[in-house]
Amino acid sequence: MTDDGVWHTSSYSGQQGHCVEVAEGLFTGLRDTQNRESGELSAPATEWMALLAAVRAP
Repeated sequence: MTDDGVWHTSSYSGQQGHCVEVAEGLFTGLRDTQNRESGELSAPATEWMALLAAVRAP
């Protein structure tokens, strides 16, 4: 669970309405805008940053 509960639409979601929401803090949370009641995926922010770095690496 995220620590601050401030959700915003991901900048990668586009304008089609198929959005992912992100909450950032000590934990990073992801959820489907159209199915918020389905829950969220969350990870410690440090682990999330490590995942992003690995994905972006050549």
